[in-house]
Amino acid sequence: MAHDEPAVSALVAGLKARCPRCGGGPLFHSGLTLRDKCPKCDLSYAFADSGDGPAVFGILILGFVILGGALILEFKANPPVWVHLVLWGVLTPVVAFFLLRVLKATLIALQYKHKAEEGRLSLD
Repeated sequence: MAHDEPAVSALVAGLKARCPRCGGGPLFHSGLTLRDKCPKCDLSYAFADSGDGPAVFGILILGFVILGGALILEFKANPPVWVHLVLWGVLTPVVAFFLLRVLKATLIALQYKHKAEEGRLSLD
């Protein structure tokens, strides 16, 4: 296997939060903390900078899902306010964590696949 070509698709690597080159090593150390390198193929993750992209996409997706769910629940079942507070108060951070993890891993895998790097004005 050549190390220039990704062995797995960026989407699969992102969904599984795995190394974008070998697809085997975990991308995160714990939670959303990125490892220094892949434990299987030694790919350095120094290139990885997903920036604010995952947070922006996450906010939009999460807002749509949670607000949509809350509105559907309200109009279909009309539960007491405490049900909304408990349900959405617990569900929102849990979904946000897993959504951010998948989005961050996917954007890092896309960076690797497309060899994205910081822009330069010259080759100095």
